[in-house]
Amino acid sequence: MKQIVANMAGTIINVLVNEGDEVRSGADVVMLESMKMEVPVAAETSGRVTAIKVNVGDFVNEGDVLIELEG
Repeated sequence: MKQIVANMAGTIINVLVNEGDEVRSGADVVMLESMKMEVPVAAETSGRVTAIKVNVGDFVNEGDVLIELEG
């Protein structure tokens, strides 16, 4: 199982994928707000979204798991 993690601390302002979606490496999957800037989080590998671990409004720390991928 592959995981997409937060690259910095911030608040989730948008989740751009749904469970079951296929994502490609480099595709933006989550938008964070950090230091009043919108920061995209991209998938590092391709796969199918099996679990979304965050909701809009959640605060995450660097390294927290945002999304799990399979494949």
